[in-house]
Amino acid sequence: MALTLRKKQLDSIVRMLHLNQQLQGSPDGVGGGVGSAEEEEAYKILVMDSPCVALLAPVLRVGELRRHGVTLHLNIDKARQQVPDAPAVYLLRPTAANVDRVAADAAAGLYASFHLNFSTCVPRALLERLASATAASRSAHRVARVADQYLDFVCLEEGLFSLAQPRAYVALNDPAAAEADITALVDAIALGLFCVVATLGAVPVIRCARGGPAEMVAAALDARLRDHLIAKPNLFTEAASTAVASFQRPLLCLFDRNFELSVGIQHDWSYRPLVHDVLGLKSNKLKLPEKYDLDDTDPFWVANSWLQFPKVAEEIEAQLAKYKQDVDEVNQRTGGGRDGVEFDGTDLIGNTRHLMNAVNSLPELTERKKMIDKHTNIATALLGHIKGRSLDGYFECENSMLVDGTLDRTKLMNLLRGNGTKEDKLRLAVTYLLSFETPVPSDLEQVEAALRESEVDMSAFQYVKRIKSLNSQFAGASNTASKVNIVDWAEKLYGHSISAMTGVRNLLSDGKQLAVTRAVEALMEGKPNPEVDNYLLFDPRAPKSGTAGQFRGPFREAIVFMIGGGNYIEYRSLTELTQRSQTTKQVIYGATEILNGVEFIQQLSELGQKAGLGGVSSSLPPQ
Repeated sequence: MALTLRKKQLDSIVRMLHLNQQLQGSPDGVGGGVGSAEEEEAYKILVMDSPCVALLAPVLRVGELRRHGVTLHLNIDKARQQVPDAPAVYLLRPTAANVDRVAADAAAGLYASFHLNFSTCVPRALLERLASATAASRSAHRVARVADQYLDFVCLEEGLFSLAQPRAYVALNDPAAAEADITALVDAIALGLFCVVATLGAVPVIRCARGGPAEMVAAALDARLRDHLIAKPNLFTEAASTAVASFQRPLLCLFDRNFELSVGIQHDWSYRPLVHDVLGLKSNKLKLPEKYDLDDTDPFWVANSWLQFPKVAEEIEAQLAKYKQDVDEVNQRTGGGRDGVEFDGTDLIGNTRHLMNAVNSLPELTERKKMIDKHTNIATALLGHIKGRSLDGYFECENSMLVDGTLDRTKLMNLLRGNGTKEDKLRLAVTYLLSFETPVPSDLEQVEAALRESEVDMSAFQYVKRIKSLNSQFAGASNTASKVNIVDWAEKLYGHSISAMTGVRNLLSDGKQLAVTRAVEALMEGKPNPEVDNYLLFDPRAPKSGTAGQFRGPFREAIVFMIGGGNYIEYRSLTELTQRSQTTKQVIYGATEILNGVEFIQQLSELGQKAGLGGVSSSLPPQ
């Protein structure tokens, strides 16, 4: 069973846009098919709230909406005019405010009929609230359908998704957080993951480290899946026969961001992480101020986004040279290449065959030129930041510390006292702190002095330093310290186990392969491995008591989820794992949100401030 998450989410959305009717023209009745002629002729209004706009944007563009009969797409929170002869498709999160707005729309008769779709399961209390309100206004007859769609996640591409739950890392590690707030967030994460596996139609085997947010989310998801599987039929009934036939179910690996802290902070030298970190790529969209889409419709992005920046610059030059060569060839064949005039499609002369070839090549040449111009502009903007902030130096210094375990003191101090933003310097300093189990005291003093000289807020640095100190103290007190012990220590310190701190070893990258990737590879192999032997296993299809019959691998497919924020560096590492594997493997990567280094260091700073640590005011913007 292939994990085609984006395709299946798109299929569900398309079916919803066609009023949840079976579509003809495709084997599964969805996707590119068309409905009945009568349904196709009716135009529709699409009404969404802001979170659902965000989940729809990466999978359907405006032109594609029109292809599915949607002539207007509107935000439920904005003023809307009456269109009494058109049906309306609603896609909303199940909240009391949204239900009240729907009831008000129905009472006002804004649309001919209301096809209500909730992004996840709507509670019975909200259904009763809607029924009472529409009955009171005598508008219940306008509600044609109410459906749970289980689409509450943002699928950025086939192998990458986000639950769009901001600041989860702060919420889960805040010592002042109320237990009820933590439980609510854990349940929300579990519900988001339930939407993912329900869309895939597969019940996963769940693995996670003991203690902390990962275990809490695993337990909550396991309970939710068990409750759902009691009902027959259910969302997984059809897929169950397929899974049994292939003897294969996916593995769901849950990790807490504290498992490997450094990867969320470090600078990177690859094109995609650079665009995300430096230029602020969000939901596959970039603003420079020109607006660009960077997704699987851009062949240059697909082919080159994981290359290091210098290689990307070379590829842009090569494609530009090839484009000019092709233009010259067309001009020469049509007699339009005189005096070095660039081909613009207006000077097409020559015989009919050459004219037709030139005309046919025009659209392709135009698209190539647009793509080259786009990536030239992006690369130029990146180059300005790289030179102005010495980003290549930051990457080299951090890479030497994390991968090679070596420290160039002169380079480190020059960077901390030289070019770069305050956030760059703070990230470098925290990376230094995480790279060495026991930093040399004199080096540590110089790093802190350099940060103060640059007027950098020390909150994040002091917060990570405190974590390391507590871990070291506890490790010294017990030679058999484990993650479970560290969770207990955190519980005594903060008052609840959710603020679990992992050992220093788990904060470091051992070699070029990230710790998360090593753990996922070991879990997928299913062989005895000291790194993952103590991981918990939850199988929602197995009896609750005992571990007999629980399947531990090997697995061909895995969903890797990072609680507290993921990033493109981990996504790339997991993609490389599938590429170098001798057997065919597929890995989907997801997180509560996709963060760049600046955004994550801001969350660490916020936690440091909450703990009363820090110093000079930071230039980091509030969230």
